[in-house]
Amino acid sequence: MKTPDLTVAPTASLPIVQQDPWLEPYEPVLLARQERLRQRLQEIEQSHGSLSKFATAHQQLGLNYDSRRRGYWFREWAPAAEGLFLVGDFNGWDRAATPLKKGENGVWEVFLSDKDYKERLTHHSRYKVHVVTQKGAKDRLPATLRRAVQDPETKDYTGQVWRPEAPFIWTDQKFRINNYVREPFIYECHVGMATEEGKVGSYLEFAEKVLPRVQALGYNCLQLMAVMEHPYYGSFGYHVANFFAVSSRFGTPEELKHLINEAHNRGIAVLLDVVHSHAVKNEAEGLADFDGSGGQYFHAGPRGNHPGWDSKLFNYGQPEVQQFLLSNLRYWLEEFHFDGFRFDGVTSMLYHHHGEGVAFSTYAQYFGPEADEDAILYLQLASTLVQELKRGALLIAEDMSGLPGLCRPISEGGVGFNYRLGMGIPDYWIKLLKHRRDEDWNLGELWYTLTNRRVGEKTVAYAESHDQALVGDKTLAHWLMDAAIYSHMSKNDPDPVVARGMALHKMIRLITLALGGEAYLTFIGNEFGHPEWVDFPRQGNDWSYHYARRQWSLADNPDLKYQYLLAFDKAMIGMARSRRLLAAGHAQLLNNDPENQVLIFERGGLIFVFNFHVERSVPDYRFFVPNPGRYRVILSSDSPQFDGFNRVDDALIYETFREDDVDKLSLYVTSRTALVLARV
Repeated sequence: MKTPDLTVAPTASLPIVQQDPWLEPYEPVLLARQERLRQRLQEIEQSHGSLSKFATAHQQLGLNYDSRRRGYWFREWAPAAEGLFLVGDFNGWDRAATPLKKGENGVWEVFLSDKDYKERLTHHSRYKVHVVTQKGAKDRLPATLRRAVQDPETKDYTGQVWRPEAPFIWTDQKFRINNYVREPFIYECHVGMATEEGKVGSYLEFAEKVLPRVQALGYNCLQLMAVMEHPYYGSFGYHVANFFAVSSRFGTPEELKHLINEAHNRGIAVLLDVVHSHAVKNEAEGLADFDGSGGQYFHAGPRGNHPGWDSKLFNYGQPEVQQFLLSNLRYWLEEFHFDGFRFDGVTSMLYHHHGEGVAFSTYAQYFGPEADEDAILYLQLASTLVQELKRGALLIAEDMSGLPGLCRPISEGGVGFNYRLGMGIPDYWIKLLKHRRDEDWNLGELWYTLTNRRVGEKTVAYAESHDQALVGDKTLAHWLMDAAIYSHMSKNDPDPVVARGMALHKMIRLITLALGGEAYLTFIGNEFGHPEWVDFPRQGNDWSYHYARRQWSLADNPDLKYQYLLAFDKAMIGMARSRRLLAAGHAQLLNNDPENQVLIFERGGLIFVFNFHVERSVPDYRFFVPNPGRYRVILSSDSPQFDGFNRVDDALIYETFREDDVDKLSLYVTSRTALVLARV
């Protein structure tokens, strides 16, 4: 790999500084970050040849078959360990039978030839590594384990040899991210809770039953949660133990490949929700204190413990940890054909304080001593590697701090992500619905919140994600309709609470999509107003699956109103995709009318009209438009097909007229209605 040109002429400022003069005092920090990356890439190239070759730890460590020598190599990095032994059903779990020999750089190894082990070490064989340290000896799961399975009786996890006779046959060769995902419309989902039955769903069920729904709605990206193996189902997949293992709860590696292959053949990219911000603290299943040193993969002492998540924190400055995590990204991209990553917990990575209780209000907080320069270097290495390995791959950062440059190219002074999650938007909606009457909504504040993002850095807009759906919070549908969502969703029920909720649910999603970013996300089921929260089986709910599922039958029932929210979501996504709305620049505010609660703006040549008034409909409502001509309504939330009141005639053609030396349109602007108009 050719090292990227990170040099900048002494008299020239970085592009992100040119665009934002407030960054000028911190340009030396940005330049230092570039230089540190350049030096690290140079070191990697000298030692390994290239960054991509550096990211091959998974091909060396763990259990790997050597077809030339005919047998398995098992290797493990454990520099402080006193002894390692491979144990499993192949040797009767004899902890002294198969010792490893310590080599260079703290890597232990043993070779298991087919001559001796072919009949004993086979597909589905169980194994662990017995690690002897100064603190004692324990059976552990290998760091780069490809498959971990849980005993249903003892609940103990073991490694499992996974080497099926026939390799998976991919048929997605024609899929290219750039061809199918011009702008990301992301369907965030969890395979296990994607069935209606009270059970753990599978990769195969998801491919058969959910993928067609996602395709029909128009979403072009899946964001898969909880794929990396985790011991506690209720963690939503965020306390990872085995970073290279496909969660066996949902099926086999081949079945995950089938899901991704099917998605690609439907024109849908697949993103992995990757967790490199922390790891589960469990020693029985995870990496914590693996070699007895108290550190190794993680920081030693208190720094290695996350103060809020009860988990372990990686030491990103350790070369072997960089290699482990970068290899992890390469593995998921190449072995499973993932199209990119949504990086979880980036704020926690970026700062020594992990964002805990910190309000980011000054630029100094981004570039001062609290910034974790090791983590920033790792993220720059990660974005460099991913873009090298897969053209067009998508990288999304979950960051609430607003770090300038996070989603700008490294050459411009950034970190290299493509998109950041607009985390302030769902928080705003929840606070608004929770604390303010409809009559008191401030449209100027709403406009500011939805459009307040850094120029040149793309944002994923969303009204709600899995965070808002979790037990303890409420989805938008629940905030809007509360108990009425259980008793008044019949098709012909005129209940006023539901009528309000249906209207605002549509308006909130449309205005979030239209104003909030350059990509859009929804969480599985929320597109049709799923009536219940998400709560995984746990002791507190008697291990019930009742809330860890999706009730698709509600959306499919022609006698219920959920169908209308689903139909509106499909129409909204279809409109945005066909008009390339999210590729357009920022919206232009045309009219903010607090008295009538009307907000009008233009984006991508479309005119968006929102009347949030609780009861006032205004005939002959006149407003400025930037382009004269003839317009028609291409989407109306008041349409009867979306459970509206049909007060707006979609067949009418509206012509602009001159008034006060500007071009204007006149519309009947009805209460709690959103309209989208296009020139004809």
